[in-house]
Amino acid sequence: MAITRDKKHVLVAEMGGVLKDAKMTVFAHYQGMSVADVQELRRGAREAGVIIKVVKNRLVRVALSQNAVYKDVDTSNLTGQLLYAVSSEDEVAPAQVLNDFAKKHDTLQFVGAFSGDGANLSADEVKAMAGLPSKNQLIAEVVSQLLSPVHDITNALSGNLHALLDGVEAKATS
Repeated sequence: MAITRDKKHVLVAEMGGVLKDAKMTVFAHYQGMSVADVQELRRGAREAGVIIKVVKNRLVRVALSQNAVYKDVDTSNLTGQLLYAVSSEDEVAPAQVLNDFAKKHDTLQFVGAFSGDGANLSADEVKAMAGLPSKNQLIAEVVSQLLSPVHDITNALSGNLHALLDGVEAKATS
């Protein structure tokens, strides 16, 4: 069934709105995946704050051309059955979500990505990004590194205090 012109305008506007706020947009071939697999992918992506869109490539090209950031981006690799994973919160999350899913479903293959500043990334660059820790993981690592000396001092002082109290208690009971 053909999509009406009005529906196409709605899809282009919707995709344009998603791309406008995107920090990273990863696209991958999904040919051969079942509907249940795509639903499973969407469920996992939603938990990570990633939006999964399946839109005709021609409509995505129109949405890209209407966005000032993506106006001059190369869209020659937007061919075949593609799904688009978009995140407005984390640059690495779309790549991680698709990479984790691709480990279980080999029919999903990276094609490339568009960064939030309009750079075109290759499939190899996207795979490399998928191996990076997420923003929340990096923040947690920094906080733990900053708190490490505080914990060490606290433990040292509390250890000496416990030894002193044990000594005082031993003297008091003898």
